[in-house]
Amino acid sequence: MAWSIADVARMSGVTSRTLRHYDEIGLLPPAGIGSNGHRYYEEAGLLRLQQILLMRELGVGLREIRAVLDSQVDQVAVLREHHQRLLAERNRLETLARTVGRTIAELEEGKDNTDMKKINRPENLFEGFEHSDEHEAEARERWPEHWEQSQRAVATMTAEDTERWQREATAQMIRMAEFMVAGTPVADPAVQAEVDVHYRGVCRFWTPNAAAYKGLARTYVDDPRFRANFDKIAEGLAAYQCDAMTVYAEARLS
Repeated sequence: MAWSIADVARMSGVTSRTLRHYDEIGLLPPAGIGSNGHRYYEEAGLLRLQQILLMRELGVGLREIRAVLDSQVDQVAVLREHHQRLLAERNRLETLARTVGRTIAELEEGKDNTDMKKINRPENLFEGFEHSDEHEAEARERWPEHWEQSQRAVATMTAEDTERWQREATAQMIRMAEFMVAGTPVADPAVQAEVDVHYRGVCRFWTPNAAAYKGLARTYVDDPRFRANFDKIAEGLAAYQCDAMTVYAEARLS
């Protein structure tokens, strides 16, 4: 059975203009073109469009999507990978829903009792938020194997796993802040031992070499959102963490 471009646009929600663009760049060629000049698609094209839309939802660029689709040999394996990523996104959204629900409950409780603090744990305000930006794109380009490794690890995490990991990360930031406030040099063995804990935590998702770990350290300073998360714990913590990680990378990973 074949479907016209209008049928496919109606079913998928993708505009006819976009479908024509996908054809022009070789991403989704139609099964045939009728005498009236209209494009027609068969089942294989619909399945390919589904995978294109799935990868677009996951933030993959059109060039990368075409490379994946043109090289794949097992559609079921590829769909399984997409399924795992979608489950991971569902878990993230569930965490966000709990975060917002908890904030609403605490604010409402604060209205009823003016003697109570409205927010018990400020760090809970930010659980579940995604920090995907140009630094992630750079990591995917420079260290594609490591990036894929991290994505597979994240896909296996439940909402409870994510929440526990976020609590551990917050606790570690507080310990680093205590070193910074005490004036402990970043090369001090105690600070470096804490950085080693951080590095091993990162290795749960991917295993950075010296250059990659120093790149991650710079992200904590250069990215305003990362820097804000650190500096909410203690002003200057992002730079302190970056310097400590750089020392660790040069001493332990080079």
